[in-house]
Amino acid sequence: MAIISLTIYWWQMGLFSSQTALQSYVAHRQLLGPLIFIGIQIVQVVIPIIPGGISTAVGVVIFGPLWGFVYNYIGIVTGSFINFFLARHYGQDFILHVIPEKVYNRYIDKTKNQKAFDWFFAAAIFLPVAPDDVLVLIAGLTKMSWQKFSAIIILLKPFTIAAYSFVLLYGSQWLFQFLK
Repeated sequence: MAIISLTIYWWQMGLFSSQTALQSYVAHRQLLGPLIFIGIQIVQVVIPIIPGGISTAVGVVIFGPLWGFVYNYIGIVTGSFINFFLARHYGQDFILHVIPEKVYNRYIDKTKNQKAFDWFFAAAIFLPVAPDDVLVLIAGLTKMSWQKFSAIIILLKPFTIAAYSFVLLYGSQWLFQFLK
């Protein structure tokens, strides 16, 4: 509810129709702006209410390509660690409260061979089109070690975020023109 209320408030302020207004708003909140954004990224990973591509684009537009990447990375990686922990701790019942059973069934069969799943998971995290958050939850049900999970997320996730950021950096002007 807080995120929805804040989004409506920002919409009424015109922050989504003017890149200059949005950047100015964040610039006046030097520490709080990035912390709020990182928090939103963590939430969008753990509770998929905001499409990740949209929030990644917002980070790049607001903070620029470098800091947008950094803040996206911190929030998405932190959210991924939380998801892995929650799936490992609460299991299938928790996952089925977060994702539809049909989606769960599409990927759970890939876990029958741990080594094959580990390679599939690494490739999916590296590629920008995979359902990363779903696969992180599924990985939490496997015997994948925390060390292997951490290495995959920390080392391969930057490529996906950079790919989204690069595409979105050049697409952001189009997005703002569309929202006007």
